[in-house]
Amino acid sequence: MTPPELGAWSPALSVSVVIPAHGGPHLDLTLAALAAQTYPGHLMEVLVVDDGSDPPISLPEIRPDNTRIVRPRTGWGISNAVNTGANAADGEIIQRLDADMVTCREHIEALARWHHVTDYLVTIGMKQFVEAPALSAREVMKAAHLGELFDLDQAVPSSTEATIAKTDGLRKSRNPYHVCTGPTFALPRDVFHAAGGLDPHVLRGEDTEFAYRLAMQGVVFVPDPEARAVHLGLPAQHRDRERAVRAVEPYLAHRVPLRRDLRKDRGRRWLVPYVEIVLDVTDTSEPVVRRAVSAALDGKLQDVVVTLVGPWSRLGGGRRPVLGDPCFELRLMRDLFAHDERVRLIDEAAPTPAPVPFRYRGPVDVPLHRATLDRMVETAQKDLTGVLVVDLPGGRTARLERTSALARAALLTAPGDDPDEVIRETHGIAHVSPERYWPQASERPPAPVTIPAAPDAAEQSLLGRLKSALRPN
Repeated sequence: MTPPELGAWSPALSVSVVIPAHGGPHLDLTLAALAAQTYPGHLMEVLVVDDGSDPPISLPEIRPDNTRIVRPRTGWGISNAVNTGANAADGEIIQRLDADMVTCREHIEALARWHHVTDYLVTIGMKQFVEAPALSAREVMKAAHLGELFDLDQAVPSSTEATIAKTDGLRKSRNPYHVCTGPTFALPRDVFHAAGGLDPHVLRGEDTEFAYRLAMQGVVFVPDPEARAVHLGLPAQHRDRERAVRAVEPYLAHRVPLRRDLRKDRGRRWLVPYVEIVLDVTDTSEPVVRRAVSAALDGKLQDVVVTLVGPWSRLGGGRRPVLGDPCFELRLMRDLFAHDERVRLIDEAAPTPAPVPFRYRGPVDVPLHRATLDRMVETAQKDLTGVLVVDLPGGRTARLERTSALARAALLTAPGDDPDEVIRETHGIAHVSPERYWPQASERPPAPVTIPAAPDAAEQSLLGRLKSALRPN
């Protein structure tokens, strides 16, 4: 994609700049910089979300023409404030910005121009950290460049800029959502709401968690070095790094499965699993399904959920012959797995398993080996393959699908198109033989030991006499 050249095009999309603010001691400087933007004023609105400030925020004299204050009716925190602003926004593009940032004149234009090319991008601006100098709002509005206001040679660079440079503008990044951490970024309003907005329960790392869910929606993250800004004051990590890291860990551990480094506690269950195992159990007997579910839950990779697809809605609750029930097998399966939180029963699988990053699909009568999922994920992650297909005997297949690839295909295909053709272009599809993923029987773990039932009274009496007879004198 080639975006329009700055200053040499005519924007058409409206932009809503959403600024959460609690107190906002530098808000006047932020708004002054926005008042000097090159983006057309009639296409830009600014929503300052007053997140419980005391005293309440009032707008300064120097600000963009279409600036207003909105206040959450319930809740508190950055996520809640951003959602409040996005819900009140009229613009086709949502621009996230903080109340202590000063942007260059071209900032909004630089990020918005990409969204005139296509509609599934998240554009990311650059930022540096500086100590706030004594500046007036009028000085900020009149400055042609950030270098006139701040000593950028002494600025603390953002770690995200180093990552962007090292990965060729995220083209070589394995997880580009990592750099979408906090302001500034812009995205279509429809994409914001499709991802569910920010999670108000996440109090630290809320932008990273939201960016992860955006990735599961199939978006492309595009950094633009022309969208420069400075953040007034050092980030929290510089003030108390140890506590900042600890505070964010539980939120990301539960909600971002790709952070495998945060899921090292053995035996734990997480809010969002790593892999969804989808098995179609229609017209399948209960023993076959029981064996498949047991194998799925007993693998080396335990961070999974099992989805059984079948006509569960057919199972009514009225009077019926228990043993002669025509839905006997299906009802038996439902009753068997109804209370296991790791097993879900649905009539039809969703287009993607988002926010779960991977989905396995395979024949229900081919139980997973203990190593199958672990090795399939390892292979897919090595090359960032969109779909890994294991060619099973008899012409059947088992698939490990990457959620972001499925979602990207959904954005790019029309009804009737083959999503695999798109995934083959965007992420790649690999075919492999089953030997590594279903190892030979000699490599399988021993069969489980069967514990005999307790003996009845007659058996106990007989065992007692046998023990007495065998006891040495």
